[in-house]
Amino acid sequence: MSSVIHFLFNIGLPHFLILSGTLFFIGLFSVLAKRNLIAILMGMEIMLSSVNINLVAFNRYTTAPALHGHVFALFVIALAAAEVSVGLALIISVYRQHKSVEADDIDSMKW
Repeated sequence: MSSVIHFLFNIGLPHFLILSGTLFFIGLFSVLAKRNLIAILMGMEIMLSSVNINLVAFNRYTTAPALHGHVFALFVIALAAAEVSVGLALIISVYRQHKSVEADDIDSMKW
């Protein structure tokens, strides 16, 4: 019974890479295809999450016992938090100025 479970749930590095690549391309599609600034910001966050999956997976499946991938993932999480705070502040400022969060409606860079 345990060999069947081990066979069914034998998750390796290729599985994590496929998951990460899929998430990255979903985020990339969201960034390139969406017009809403909040959806674009969410797509960027999905892409950063896929990078975190890659970092942790490569750290897990390499022979080095150090936790360098986990540390880099924590830095990416901190960077993502800073990006969200600045991005939302910019989106709120754009909404106050233009009364819209659509990327096509923002046509001027003046105050």
